[in-house]
Amino acid sequence: MTIIVYLIPVALGLGLLGLGAFIWSIRSGQFDDMQGPAYRILDDDDDTPA
Repeated sequence: MTIIVYLIPVALGLGLLGLGAFIWSIRSGQFDDMQGPAYRILDDDDDTPA
């Protein structure tokens, strides 16, 4: 039981750290670059047959 008392704050801290990293990446423009392979597949305006 005592190990869980120590793991809960660690899990919450890691979750907040991940959330902070995600918010930082959104605000710093990390997702503004639409040149990745997934975006090329979704934005395939080429009319050539596959």
